Amino acid sequence: MQTPFNRLKQPKLLLLVVLVLAAFSLGFKVAQDMAIKSADVKTAQKILDLDFNDQEIEQMLPNLNRSLGGTQELHAYELDNSTPPVLWFNPPKGSRPIPTKQEAIAWGFPENVQLPANRNDLAFYTVAELSVLIREKKISSVELTQFFIDRLKTYGDTLQSVITITEERAMAQAKRADELLAGGTYLGPLHGIPYGAKDLLAVPDYKTTWGAGPFQEQNRGEELATVVKKLDDAGAVLVAKLTLGALAMGDVWYGGTTKNPWNLEQGSSGSSAGSGSSTAAGLVPFALGTETLGSIVSPSTRNGVTGLRPTFGRVSRAGAMALSWSMDKIGPMARNAFDCALVFDAIRGEDQIDLTVEDHPFNYKGKADLSKLRVGYLKEFFDNNREGQKEKDNQVLTVLKKLGANLEPVEWVSDMPFGGMQAILTAEAAAAFDQLTRSDRDSLLVRQNAGAWPNLFRSARFTSAVDYINANRARYELVQKVNELMKEYDVIVTPSFGGSQLLTTNLTGHPCVVLKNGYNEAGSPMSISFIGNLFDEATILSVARAYQEATEFDEQHPPMFID
Repeated sequence: MQTPFNRLKQPKLLLLVVLVLAAFSLGFKVAQDMAIKSADVKTAQKILDLDFNDQEIEQMLPNLNRSLGGTQELHAYELDNSTPPVLWFNPPKGSRPIPTKQEAIAWGFPENVQLPANRNDLAFYTVAELSVLIREKKISSVELTQFFIDRLKTYGDTLQSVITITEERAMAQAKRADELLAGGTYLGPLHGIPYGAKDLLAVPDYKTTWGAGPFQEQNRGEELATVVKKLDDAGAVLVAKLTLGALAMGDVWYGGTTKNPWNLEQGSSGSSAGSGSSTAAGLVPFALGTETLGSIVSPSTRNGVTGLRPTFGRVSRAGAMALSWSMDKIGPMARNAFDCALVFDAIRGEDQIDLTVEDHPFNYKGKADLSKLRVGYLKEFFDNNREGQKEKDNQVLTVLKKLGANLEPVEWVSDMPFGGMQAILTAEAAAAFDQLTRSDRDSLLVRQNAGAWPNLFRSARFTSAVDYINANRARYELVQKVNELMKEYDVIVTPSFGGSQLLTTNLTGHPCVVLKNGYNEAGSPMSISFIGNLFDEATILSVARAYQEATEFDEQHPPMFID
C-alpha cells in the first residue's frame, strides 16, 4: 500500500487559502431541509463558547450553508488512515545545542555470558546478553527464535497479549541470520534477536488489527512499517504482533483484556498492553510500543519493564496506525535501559516517508558520570505523592545522590490551558477515524462508555478549527517554556504520573525513560521517569542505566512466569 507521506514535500499555508476561496466560489449547495437556520446557530454557540447577536447570525447564514456543502463533500471523500495532514508539528528546538557529529559508542556489553543450565532462564536474559550469545555462536538465532515462539504459544493466551505469531516469517529471518553469521557477516547487536511489535504496525502477509473489532481482519497489503524494516535490516527477528487497547487506548481489545503478568487479576494498562505484558513475562526480549499520551509510560509502569518514549520526530511512524499526527511516537520496551538504547539506535532516523523525522546523532555513553551532569527533580510532584509511591520515588533520589548527582529542585511549567491543548489529541484522533464514526461501525468497539473512543470521537467534532489552531499556538509557547527550563538541566527526574508533566511532555515532544523503582502494596510494579532535552535520548538512557546497575529492580521478574 502506498503511504502518502512521500507525496508531501512541505506545508503550504497558501494551499489552505486557495481551498477556502474555492469553496466560496463554487457555491456548494445544501438541500433546503438540511439548511442551517438561526436557531441552529444559537444552540451551537453554547457548545463553542460564542455569543453572536441576531444580526450577526443572519449575516453568517449564507456563508455557513456554503461551508456546510463543502463539508459534506469532504465527508464523502474517502481518506485512508495513512494519509497525513499537509501541516504537521515541528517542536522549536530552543537554545540547547543538538550534537551534529556522531561519536563512536562504547556500548559496554557484558563479558563471559554463558548459556544457562536451565534453558528456560533464557526468557529473562537481556538483549545485550542474548546478543553476546549469538555473536559468539553459543546459540543460534533459529534456536532462540523457536524458544520464544514456544513461550508465546504457552503463555500468550493466559496473558491475552498476542494477536498473531509470525512464525513463518520469523523462522525464515532466523535462518538467514544464522547463515549470514556463518558466512562472516554480522549485522550488529540485534543480529538474530527475536522481538514483538504492537499490532498497529503494518507487516505484509499478516493482518494488522489495531486491536479493534472493525479492523480485526484488516490487511494493509504490501505496507511495511519503517521501524520493522529497520529492525529487519539490523538482523532482528519479528516473532509476534502483540495486543493493544482498541485504536490505541487502554488494555481492552476485541479478544479480551491483556493481563499484568505480576497480577493476572489486573489489566496490563495500555495502550502498548501486549508489548509490556509479553516483555515482562519473558515471551519476547523486547517489543515496540507507541505513545500519544502515556501508552508507553503506563504499561511499562504496570508491567515493570523499561520504556523509552523518544523525542517527537526521532522515529518514523510510516506504516503505523495514525491516532494523532502531531503527538504519536514509537519506542522500545525492554528489560532495561541498555536494551532500549540498543533498539533505539536501530530504529531512529529518517526514511524519506515520514517527513516529521529528523536525523541527529545518538551519542550514547554506556557509563554516565552523574557528578558532571545537571540533574533536577520536580520537588512538588515528589512532595504530593501518596505515601507508598513517595517512599519509592524518594529512594530513587537517594540512589542518584550516591551515584554522584547533585540534585536541584525544579518548578515545573504551569499556568497553561492544558485542557484546551488536550483537545489537539481528540480532534486529530476524531479526524483519523472520521469514517468509522460516520459509518456507525464504531459500535463494534468493545468499550462504549463516556471515556472510550466512540464517544470521544463524537464529542471532538465540536472542537472548532479556530480553537484547534489556537490550542497549537498555546502549545508553541509551552514548548518554549519547557525548552527554557530544560536548557539548564541534562535530566529531570519526576514521578511518572506527577501533575501535568506526562501531558506536557507528550505535547512538547520531549523524550522520557520510564523504569521500575519498586512495588505497591499489591505487589504490582511502580515506576519513575527521567525527562531529557529534545533529541537527547542518549543522556537519559545513560543515567537510567546507571540507576539500574545500582539497583536490582530490572533483574526481578514475574514469579509465575519463571519455569
